[in-house]
Amino acid sequence: MMRSLKTSRFTSSSRCFFQQFFVSCVSILLIVVSTGGYKKVIASRHLVEVNHQGYPTWFPTDDRILLFELRKGLARPNTIVAKDGSGQYKTVTAAINSYPKNHRGRYVIYVKMGVYHEYITIDAEKRKILLYGDGLTNTIITGNKNRQSGLGTNETATFSTLGDDFIAMSIAFENKAGPKAQQAVAVRVEGQRSVFFRCAFLGYQDTLYANRGVQFYRNCEIYGTIDFIFGMGTTLIQNSKILVRKPIQGQQNIVVADGSSNKFMHTGIVLQNCSIIPDIELYPYRYTVKTYLARPWKAFSRAIFINNYFDDFIQREGYMIWSINETNTANSYFAEFGNVGPGANATSRVKWAKGVINKDEVVRFTAEITKDEAVRFTAEPWLNASTWLPFTSVPYNKGL
Repeated sequence: MMRSLKTSRFTSSSRCFFQQFFVSCVSILLIVVSTGGYKKVIASRHLVEVNHQGYPTWFPTDDRILLFELRKGLARPNTIVAKDGSGQYKTVTAAINSYPKNHRGRYVIYVKMGVYHEYITIDAEKRKILLYGDGLTNTIITGNKNRQSGLGTNETATFSTLGDDFIAMSIAFENKAGPKAQQAVAVRVEGQRSVFFRCAFLGYQDTLYANRGVQFYRNCEIYGTIDFIFGMGTTLIQNSKILVRKPIQGQQNIVVADGSSNKFMHTGIVLQNCSIIPDIELYPYRYTVKTYLARPWKAFSRAIFINNYFDDFIQREGYMIWSINETNTANSYFAEFGNVGPGANATSRVKWAKGVINKDEVVRFTAEITKDEAVRFTAEPWLNASTWLPFTSVPYNKGL
């Protein structure tokens, strides 16, 4: 598919998106300082060499062309999806399948307003796809596959992305199987350097499967009940709303279930500057339905909560065991720093949340960590952010 499409098909919504995309990219890329006969771009704490046009030397040629076209107002999505037939395709699947073999550079797909009932997998060969819609309440990809029907957890996903450098913006992903259907994944993510910005993830049990790779989420809304943010990736969620839903009678809610299985894995789930609140259906029952921050899915499970707001329905213990026969508490690492709100008092957290050996070689247990410890889980050390995240155009907090 040619990069340039007819102007008549390029909507005002698309134009606004690309103008914002360009401004964000260029504002980052062109913060330069002279250093003799060449320039360097400032990105976090590192100085990255740039060419004479001001782009990083590692930046792919096709991406430089895309930014040049954005500057000139010439850029177009590679393809447009619209249920009313005003785009090249009526389904997101067809647009993704249009990805050319051996394509290089960013492949841009604009999905117009509508509800798309599809099951989508972006395979590993389809790298650098940018998928954007008309807003998380306007462009919705939905399905209802679930574990109760006999499928494996992976197979229940409405949307799966395995390709590296995937970006989604202004789209909702939904699994509407409901609270009785057991595991029912809305999104499964396995590519490296995946980014979701202003997206919604709607489900109940196992909504967001952050399964593998480095992942970043910003200004998103994530809905669920049991283990609804889970996986074995290196995940950072910033400035997002975590909305806990009402489960079926007799169940409890758990926000995070990380699957780190050994101490050498640089994996875990970090929530920073988020709000954990009940949704409208849970609110009247928030004191009778127990809600926990996390439980250890695997032996070295890690969940870190930094500068979040916890509403008043979070259990004082904070965390629960995985199961009676498999507690997974001996080596789990659940930690908190700088959180606020009525549910943020960590003095009554479970004693196995985090073990600290002090100078007297005495082990004490506490859920709270120091500022120096918390910094380890911010964007730069946790995601190696400055080497890739600034060039996605998505804003992020570098530190605490």
